[in-house]
Amino acid sequence: MNHYPWIHEELMAKPGATRDFKEEWNWIRYQVGGKLYAAVCRNEANEEVLLTLKLEPLEGDLLRRQYADIIPGYYMNKVHWNSIKLDGTIPDALIRHMMEESYRLIVKSLPQKVQKELNLM
Repeated sequence: MNHYPWIHEELMAKPGATRDFKEEWNWIRYQVGGKLYAAVCRNEANEEVLLTLKLEPLEGDLLRRQYADIIPGYYMNKVHWNSIKLDGTIPDALIRHMMEESYRLIVKSLPQKVQKELNLM
């Protein structure tokens, strides 16, 4: 059961956001400027079980120490990416903050030309 039904809508509301489905991974991927900023990972029963987001390493480490349901990024760089178990134990406001931060970090990493093309500057 997805305790956060608003996640997909809010991820797609970001300026320049695109979404696709990576069938071999069973992931719904969210990108901006062709770069991943979020992924919703499904299990074998197609239940959404993880939300993976990028954070500054220190913030990610701090959150993983505070919350058992925030773990190193599933199939991702464990320093920069974090996965949130979608079982309802993480506060909505924290997930929203993490989503915003992940998007901001990825936009900041895009070339200025791409940021301008997407009206992100």
